[in-house]
Amino acid sequence: MSSWKVSEPALDLNSCAREPIRTPGAIQPYGLILVLDPATLRVKERALSRPDLIETFGDPLGQTVDVVLGATLAACRPTLEALKPDTSQFLGAHTIGEHGRHQVLAHRTGNDLIVELEEPVSGEPGSLEDLYPAIRRFMGAIERVASTQELCELAAVQIRELTGFDRTLVYQFDKEWNGAVVAEDGNGVLPSYLDLRFPESDIPAQARALYRQNRVRLIADSDYQAVPLVRDAANADAPPTDLSPSMLRSVSPVHLQYMRNMGTGASMSVSLLREGELWGLISCHNQAPKRVPYHVRTACEFIGQILSLQITLKERAAVVEERIARRAIQVRLLGRMAGDQDFMAALGRDQQSLLALTQSAGAAIVHRGECILHGECPDEPQVMSLVQWLTAQQHDGDLVCTDRLPLEWAPADAFADVASGVLAISISQIHDSYVLWFRPEVVRTVRWGGDPRKEDTGLPLSPRTSFEGWKETVRKQSLPWNDVDRDAALELRAAIVDIVLRKAEEMAALNEQLLRSNKELEAFSYSVSHDLRAPFRHIVGYSELLWASAGERLNDSEKRFLDTIVESAQSAGTLVDDLLSFSQMGRSTMGQIAMDMTALVEDVRHKLDMEYDGRTIHWVVPHLPRVQADPGMLRLVWQNLLSNAIKFTRDTANTVIEVGHYRTDTENVFYVQDNGCGFDMRYVDKLFGVFQRLHHADEYEGTGIGLANVHRIITRHGGRTWAEGQVGVGAKFYFTIPFATGDKV
Repeated sequence: MSSWKVSEPALDLNSCAREPIRTPGAIQPYGLILVLDPATLRVKERALSRPDLIETFGDPLGQTVDVVLGATLAACRPTLEALKPDTSQFLGAHTIGEHGRHQVLAHRTGNDLIVELEEPVSGEPGSLEDLYPAIRRFMGAIERVASTQELCELAAVQIRELTGFDRTLVYQFDKEWNGAVVAEDGNGVLPSYLDLRFPESDIPAQARALYRQNRVRLIADSDYQAVPLVRDAANADAPPTDLSPSMLRSVSPVHLQYMRNMGTGASMSVSLLREGELWGLISCHNQAPKRVPYHVRTACEFIGQILSLQITLKERAAVVEERIARRAIQVRLLGRMAGDQDFMAALGRDQQSLLALTQSAGAAIVHRGECILHGECPDEPQVMSLVQWLTAQQHDGDLVCTDRLPLEWAPADAFADVASGVLAISISQIHDSYVLWFRPEVVRTVRWGGDPRKEDTGLPLSPRTSFEGWKETVRKQSLPWNDVDRDAALELRAAIVDIVLRKAEEMAALNEQLLRSNKELEAFSYSVSHDLRAPFRHIVGYSELLWASAGERLNDSEKRFLDTIVESAQSAGTLVDDLLSFSQMGRSTMGQIAMDMTALVEDVRHKLDMEYDGRTIHWVVPHLPRVQADPGMLRLVWQNLLSNAIKFTRDTANTVIEVGHYRTDTENVFYVQDNGCGFDMRYVDKLFGVFQRLHHADEYEGTGIGLANVHRIITRHGGRTWAEGQVGVGAKFYFTIPFATGDKV
């Protein structure tokens, strides 16, 4: 028999990271666990929180599960026999004698089948449907949230409302696994931890791995007495049983002491994952012991999954947008360098772009003994000394990056104010040639939840005892370099090497950069599609199930809410399709032919008849010239421009939409003009960007991708796009198609 009692004191903090948290040999005292042989369903081990259960059905050891619990689980036997390894199954609520309805779950781990029965909680909801209104409110609210910070704040409020805990925190990990409280909701019973940091040692690596596996963990009482897992004699020498998936699994005594030091009697956590990795936790605390029913935990887990998905989406979208912006800067720099024999001089002619490429305050270009400085950076002798040090280091790859240079190279202390951070790329295997970017020192105060340095309490069990705010002043460090900064520098390096060493491949190198950008957009679109479509199908599916099972009990408002959920999910699906279209438009092959632009416009206009059914629109469509272009792509251009004109003249009494054309020396210029709501010219630069909308979604429908598609298509044809507008007067959108041979004849 393996047992682990909370009262045992022979643990110290240094061994915390090696504790057998997956195989504690005990459970929390709120139910019972039966460990079965999957082949025979006989009980090999058991842990019973209440001795009187044995009086009800006898000691389970050696008996089959349906004999032990009788009719309670007899009907579940086929489900237990079919359970696959590393999966779990909720078996419903079952009454055990006079002990109330227990929530029953089954888990298959390795060679064990674990059945756990949780004791009932007073006032617990009968099903997840009882909690659906709260989930529905959360899902509606996240549609109006723009930032990750607002998402976290909303989740903290919603989880505390569902669970009734005294305090709910959203806790985010950094790259070194220190955590920061980024959102909080509480009732004032427990102190606020908002903006406090907690060291990596508070949640060791093996605990983080368990958080990835199990999204929800509950400790109902920090003073509980663990119930040992008892084995039959035949299994005495078997390895310890893995209780990882079990909610009743007993937890580390060190963590229980940690909770008591924090002043919390109960805690619950919900894991937040980003692309399979632990992003953070929703951490709930209560001053007094508190149990959370199964269905409430399930609702919290569902909210955690939605929050994880939204965080992933917003962060990924922000990164992709930033990468595209940096790629545009890089193209500008390469445009200056192309065809110039002195790449150093060419690179430095656009100082603003050079610094913006990595969001730096200064830069230096060192090549063949020369040093050119830009912006705020060390002087030339200091930069040359730094280059010598970089050359002497055995760095992997062609990039060196640090946000604490004075701590790694003592001479840098002399210029920490301008160069506490350095990002450097080597551009030659022979000479000491580098491009270096610098970031200045950022003196900041970090508030920790207690002194992060180890405390010497003199006790064998010694987790941190202080959670008072402890301030640390961080000096001689810059803002950290992120992956976008590093990738932008490496891509520039690749381009520079191509220019210097292989002049004949300059255009090929540029095309490679653009291809990588398109592949990134394609990967992003696919990921969005993959991540979002399944949850939206689930939303629609569960809504329909709710209609089927509870439609007669729903009032008109609740039915309208269900309709809104379905419509929102379908709208999101449209956005996913538009993103895929935008990505594919940059990759598809162009088949340019001589085409009749007048016929194309008329055909598109007639296909849009349904969009203005019941309205009177005066159309002005003159004869348009033939052009050399891809007909499928040009159809999408006209469709977007005409559809927008119809949409944004919706509230105009006498609608006029004009299609026009004129020529310049080099190109055909086409335009679509309307007398609709117009736009403010201060925001004209936003119009052709992805997700850029100048009107609220409640006023005019759309995904904000149509004009971005227009810009991409026309750019691929070698043309230009621009717009003119005036609020309340109307808008005019232009695009050009360059002349092909014979167009002007």
